[in-house]
Amino acid sequence: MSPDSPRAECAHRLAGFALGLDLRRVPAPVIERACLHVLDALGVALAATGYAFAERSRQAIGGLAGRGDSPVIGWPDRLPMRDAAWLNGLLIHGLDYDDTHGPSIVHASASALPAVLAAGLARGVSGGHALAAYLVAMEADARIGAVDGRFQKQGFHPTGVVGAFGATLAAGRLMGLDFQGLSHAQGIVLSMASGSLQFLEDGAWTKRMHPGWAASAALQAGALAAGGFTGPAQPYEGRYGLYRTYLGYDGGEALGQRLESLGESWEMLRVGIKPYPVCHFNHAFADAALALRAEHGLVPGDIERITVRIHPEQVPVVCEPVAAKCRPRTDYEAKFSVQFVVAAALARGRFTLDELEPDVLADETVLALAARCGYEADPTSAYPQVFPGEVVIETRDGRRLAHREAVNRGADGRPLSAAEIIAKFEDNAARIMPDAAVDELRERTLNLPALDSLADLAEAFTAEP
Repeated sequence: MSPDSPRAECAHRLAGFALGLDLRRVPAPVIERACLHVLDALGVALAATGYAFAERSRQAIGGLAGRGDSPVIGWPDRLPMRDAAWLNGLLIHGLDYDDTHGPSIVHASASALPAVLAAGLARGVSGGHALAAYLVAMEADARIGAVDGRFQKQGFHPTGVVGAFGATLAAGRLMGLDFQGLSHAQGIVLSMASGSLQFLEDGAWTKRMHPGWAASAALQAGALAAGGFTGPAQPYEGRYGLYRTYLGYDGGEALGQRLESLGESWEMLRVGIKPYPVCHFNHAFADAALALRAEHGLVPGDIERITVRIHPEQVPVVCEPVAAKCRPRTDYEAKFSVQFVVAAALARGRFTLDELEPDVLADETVLALAARCGYEADPTSAYPQVFPGEVVIETRDGRRLAHREAVNRGADGRPLSAAEIIAKFEDNAARIMPDAAVDELRERTLNLPALDSLADLAEAFTAEP
């Protein structure tokens, strides 16, 4: 930046953190958790390769991009860096089964990991260097996006918008940008950060591509900055910066305060891993429904009415429009329907990827229960710090049964155990890989800091041609 440039405190702080992070000074629990999150992301991506949205995206992007050197998770494809990052981001996020930082509502790994894989493999870095860059993105995104759900209120998907900045910091570090270059790269990616929630109207596929776009934009921003292209000095706190433009909110000072804890307080430990392949707002309701079913031996014929008690700001995402939520047309629409998730859990006694298959979407027993599911405001909800949920069931014999999950399972304060995360990975990966390959990928990922080359990890997640 030139001496007369506007003050760029937030971009400079983030650039300094990105370049200065030393994995040797990161607490062991943070490193262990980061490896588990990478494992979770890879497992979800592998499972996603079996779905139509993934195959159609693969064909479209492969036809546009042509061959390159960057691998794609679960397939033998080699694409140009930006295109591989786009497709890997889509695979990680496409099932809506990937991790989420609660306060920011950012699916951080879905943009961070594709950017790290593309830039890190191109530069031939070690597993430890890759993991350090991944942590940079996770810590940055958590702080940039922690504005009480305001992006969603304005119709923006925070993963696509915020994720572009963390991915830029991670990719820029791996690409060898200096302090000035990394500061410029953040300003450049401001013009590419995007993601609309309009998909909620009809279950369209567009949300799936947001983190991949963020990762590919990050690579382009880093390359431009390396070539001397300049970006605005105040991408966060500027007059037309991130917060004022996207939110109508002067968030620079608040971000500056959150950045003070960089390298001391680790948001990585507060990123939640999903136990269900649906919008995280629905998880507590699924657990509550399953608890009521198990405790009272409920069958669909017992149930007269269901009421979910939910924070009003979550209602537009998972409760409305009512007609579409009660009879979702696609698996993706179903993921964002609390009515469908509760009904399927009550009818089938579980909620897995199998409950999003066409036969369940058309199951009249499930749909009849969904039609009897209403909602009301929960004044005691701790949203957005956590995503609680209460399910109240009125039975045909006059009973009123209720169960409340005060903190959604997988969230900060109620994290999944390492064993649960590994079991989730194995279930997802085994849909695509033989058992021996699943074991090899698990071991390499959990030992990522010790790998001499990130290519050793890529070898384990890339299918044979």
